[in-house]
Amino acid sequence: MKEILTIINSIPIQRNFVENLPYNPSLKILLKEKRKAHILAEVIFWKKVRAKTFHKIDFDRQKIIGNYIVDFYVKTLGLIIEIDGSSHNEKQVYDGIREEYLESLGLLVFRTSDFDVKNNLNVVMKELEDFIVLHYGTTPSSKIF
Repeated sequence: MKEILTIINSIPIQRNFVENLPYNPSLKILLKEKRKAHILAEVIFWKKVRAKTFHKIDFDRQKIIGNYIVDFYVKTLGLIIEIDGSSHNEKQVYDGIREEYLESLGLLVFRTSDFDVKNNLNVVMKELEDFIVLHYGTTPSSKIF
């Protein structure tokens, strides 16, 4: 049985740590630039989840995985959170290839729009909760008396 990470809405959430993820060190410079850019939706989301404030789950911001930099990463779940802004409007094929690669590593990707983060943050957080419960939640086995 996997270790329980947290409980969301009375449902235990199992850890799903994905080991040995590929890492491209040549992306470090770009990573630093992305962190300095202070993209508003990412800053808003980060303030909501940093320091384990969201169900005591630890989020990393701007994480290198393979040849990509993901917006947020939950190491204990193998979960990537992507906040798509206008730069993604013409990149559906690229995003699809990227997501397929990340999922091939055993990771899951939760996508939301920067508009929703800026304007409907509570809805985004509820959708993230639901996503985590759906993919990582476990129901206690029923006992028969």
